[in-house]
Parts: sequence; structure tokens; C-alpha cells
Amino acid sequence: MPTIAVDKAALFEALGQEYTIEEFDELCFEFGIELDEDTSTVERPVINGKQEPAQLKIEIPANRYDMLCFEGIFLMLNIFRGKRTSPDYRLVPPPSGELEVLICHESTSQVRPYVSGAILRNVKFTQARYESFIALQDKLHQNLARQRTLVAIGTHDLDTLQGPFTYEALPPEEIQFVPLNQSKSMNAVELMKFYENDKHLSRYLHIIRDSPVYPVILDANRTVCSMPPIINSNHSKISTSTRNVFIDITATDKTKAEIVNNILVCMFSQYTTTPFTVEPIQILSPHNNQSRRAPNLQPRSTTASTSYINACCGLSLSPPEICTLLTRMSYTAHPPKTPSSDEITVLIPPTRADVLHQADIMEDVAIAYGFNRLPRSFPTITSTIASPLPLNKLSDIVRLEAAMTGWTEVMPLILCSHAENFAQLRRTDDGETAVSLANPKTAEYQVVRTSLLPGLLKTLRENKHHGVPMKIFEVSDVAFKAPHLERKSRNERHFAAAWTGKNSGFEVVHGLLDRIMLMLKSAFVTREEGLATNNNNNSKQQIVEGLKYWIEPLDHPTFLEGHAASVHLRVPGGKGVRVGEFGILHPKVLEGFELRYPVSTVEVNVEVFL
Repeated sequence: MPTIAVDKAALFEALGQEYTIEEFDELCFEFGIELDEDTSTVERPVINGKQEPAQLKIEIPANRYDMLCFEGIFLMLNIFRGKRTSPDYRLVPPPSGELEVLICHESTSQVRPYVSGAILRNVKFTQARYESFIALQDKLHQNLARQRTLVAIGTHDLDTLQGPFTYEALPPEEIQFVPLNQSKSMNAVELMKFYENDKHLSRYLHIIRDSPVYPVILDANRTVCSMPPIINSNHSKISTSTRNVFIDITATDKTKAEIVNNILVCMFSQYTTTPFTVEPIQILSPHNNQSRRAPNLQPRSTTASTSYINACCGLSLSPPEICTLLTRMSYTAHPPKTPSSDEITVLIPPTRADVLHQADIMEDVAIAYGFNRLPRSFPTITSTIASPLPLNKLSDIVRLEAAMTGWTEVMPLILCSHAENFAQLRRTDDGETAVSLANPKTAEYQVVRTSLLPGLLKTLRENKHHGVPMKIFEVSDVAFKAPHLERKSRNERHFAAAWTGKNSGFEVVHGLLDRIMLMLKSAFVTREEGLATNNNNNSKQQIVEGLKYWIEPLDHPTFLEGHAASVHLRVPGGKGVRVGEFGILHPKVLEGFELRYPVSTVEVNVEVFL
């Protein structure tokens, strides 16, 4: 969990009460955070003739990104203690009435495709507030932003810039500016070389180093504001005298970009002339349909069941009582409108992106009620008892069946070399299938496997000293590129098995396939029956679920010619789809994996059976 160091005297002043260490430790425990250290009890360093102020080091739960700064800690604790109500975060237009515009160019799709932002107007910084503002950005970069790979934050003195702003991706030779806290102007190529040995920034250079274009944010005069995710420009550097702050957020993950934006502006909007007000900006990004007004500070509305909360916590609270408890955790909650309903309407503040399910709301009710006050009883329902995901349950069923037929499960790594995934299997890389690592540490781990076969064959290779035959299997994920998805990739659960011995073993893997299909309630039919459009109710192969599979001859370079087949499945009312293949591996494949005996394999996509 991240640890935040805050000034002890300043925190107690913000809380409006002096605490002993035991009292504050108890308050932290009740809220679900932990006091790690109080430096007032140890020798503190002397800096510039003054002893460092006493600090409290507080461990924050990994999901509470809104408490990664001094402002978030005292705000949440004051709401929890009933000293103040939850803030009403509002978007207000600028004095001119026209929003600042940030135009995102299509060229940014090559490197960091998403952008967001906001303006804190008439903010008042002290030295402590300024340092906390910078520290929160660093904490968000380290945690939620995954070392700036997902999100990068830039903050600028708006009074030194002129809108509208543009977010572009340019060749590094064309980007020229003075980096933050430097005096010499340099282009992006020189900048990357200049910061190679910098202990702080060198860790981020690899994110864009190999890209043909670098992201850059410019104002209307083509003045560089920042080159994310590396560094801001010295031209728009903020200080304690800055009154209007322009925030830019660039990202490879839109969801996390908006979360970071909301947390940053909400925490420090309390220092604006009108507390908890934020000035939005207009983002124009028509090429990827991301044009919008940012940030969006509207609370998310959801519902939670009173009976669910009471059953999980072992309580008998009324809806109004639960609503009162939720206000202590910074929610706005309303009881059911009708007596027959037990659904509470809950408004989730924009800073609580971690709340995804009514289980999260139930947990906050338990915190507000007091964990130590909860009755010691077994839950009356199974809500708090875990159950496997359907896909994992299906995978376990397949594992058990394969093991009971005498096969041994193996668990190789999901990463492999490019050659093992393609060339050694006599497959070609079309550039659109495999997910490749941007900066692999070794040649052995270059891509995420698209088949389970490389891992199985490497396992056989490393166990050649064992006697034959060997029968191994694996049920695990493979990955494929998926540009249409936000994550740009998708997982797929496969079952695969390999048999090696002094004969081919084709009939052995075929038998295993038939057994797995029978266990999955899939009937074997001929190809003609499988392709038929109408179900034959009198068919001998008809079963309850109606799943049918058949095999077709397969000509594939991985397998020996004439000794391979594809597996096809048809569900009731649907068309037949290819779900896998099996056969005897080609001698060239055996040679590539240094295997002496014939090998037969089968691989099937099990997700289609859900």
C-alpha cells in the first residue's frame, strides 16, 4: 500500500482537534487506513538550520487514490467524523464565457491517443499546498498511471499561454523547447539524450523513445507546453504565485485518464476562490469520436439492496440508517421511494472510481458502522462467499477430466519467443495477431503466446530424460490483438494436450478430444449432419444441450500432411464454427523444438462452450 507523509501539526489543525498517537491510530483504524509512523518520537534531520517538522506516515489502501495527498486525507476524515458534508463539485464557465479548446490531432493515435484536461481558476497556493500538488501528481504517476505508461499529467501557468491548444505527434527533430528547470533550448532528440542519466526521468524515456513521432502539447503561438510523458516546458512552469492552472492529461487508457483528472482537480479545487469549482475545457477529437467537455464531475448513480447489506454485515439496519452511514463515507444516498422496495439510490462522488459494485458500498457501510461493532455471526446468505467465474469453473472441469484420463497438467509461461510462436511451428506472423512486448528483456520472452503448443513442446523438450510415452496438457489463456477494444487485446481460454512416444499417438489425442467433448455434452456427428441447417430430432446423436461437433481434413504447415483435422462445433440455432485442430506434428516442427519422437497434439478453444 502507498504511504503518505503529512505534516502532523497541519493535519491536526485541519481536523480541528489535537490527538494523542493512540487516539489518532484508533481513528485511522476505524476509517480503514493505518498509521505507520509518527516521526515526533524519533530524531529528525536539521535542514537550513531548522529541524524538520514532525510527520505522520499513513498507509493508504491501494484503491483509495483520492487519499494520496494531505487534502484527501483530512477531507475524508472530516466527513467521516461528521465535521463537514461531502463536497458538491461543480463545473463553472470561465469569466469570458468561452471554454478553452484542446484539439487532438489524428497523428497522436500512433503514440498516446487520448487526452483530457481542466483548469483550476483563481487557485491560491502556499508552499505546502504547492508541494502537495506536485506530490499528488507523482503518487498518481507511480500507482494508477503505472509509471506514466498509462497516464501522464502536465500542469501549466495558464497566464503564460494562449489558447486554443493542440495535442499533436511530431517527429522529434521538430520539437524544440526549454525543458522544465533548464535554461538551454533543445529538440526532442537532444532532450532524450540529455536525460539518459537523470535518476528521475530516465525511467520514462523508453515509453516513447522508439516511436517515430513524439506527443507534444502546443498553445496557439506554437509554444511547447509539454512533451508527455517525459517533461513539461519551462515556459509554463507553475509556482506558488500561479493563480490559473491549466492541466493536460495524456494517456493510452481513456478510463484512467479521466480518473486521474477527476482526482487531481477535485482535491485542489478546494483552494479556488469558490471552493470545489472547476473550469472545464472543450476537447475536439473527431477522428476517434472522443470530442467532449472535460472533466465530468457528475456523481455516478447506482443502487444497493438493503437486504444484501444487512445480510452481509449481520445487521438489521433500516434504509434511512444505511443512508446516514453512507454520508460518513462521502456518498449521497436516498432511501427507497416505495415501502415495497429495498433498493437504496446511491450517488458515488467523482473521486471514488474504485466503487464498482454494491459490495463496495456494503464495505463502506461496515466501515461507517464500525468493524469492531459488527456482530460475530456467520453470514445468513452466500453473498460474502466466493464462487468461481463460469469460465474458470469450466476450465477446472476440463482439467479434472483430462487428469482422470491419465494426462499430466503442466503450467508453462505465457510469454515465449517470436520464433517459438511462429517460425518453429511453421506459422507466419501477419503482424495483426500476436501481442509483442515493446522492450523485452531477453529473446526468450518477446510475445504473448497465441497458442498453447510452444509451452507444451518446450516442456517435452526439457523432460527428454524421462521415459516415453509422455502425455501432458494445459488449460490456460492465449492472447490476440484486438484494435477495436480499449485494451487493444483480448484473452481466450484454450485446452491443449501433447502426446509423444515411439509411435504417432494420433489415435490417443483423438480419443482425448472425444472424451472432453462428451464431458462437455457435445455429440459427434458427420460433417454433413453438422452443416445441416435443420435439427434432426430423430438423430441418434441428439442430446439435451444440442451441441454437435465434427471434424474435417486440415492442411496446415504445423502438421504432417494428411494427418491433421480441424474441429468444428455447432450450437442449436447457430452456424458451425471452427474451435480447434489436432494432428501429428511436422518433422520440421519436431526439429525446431529438438524432439526425437513423433508428437501428436490437440488444441481447442473452450470459451465457446460457455
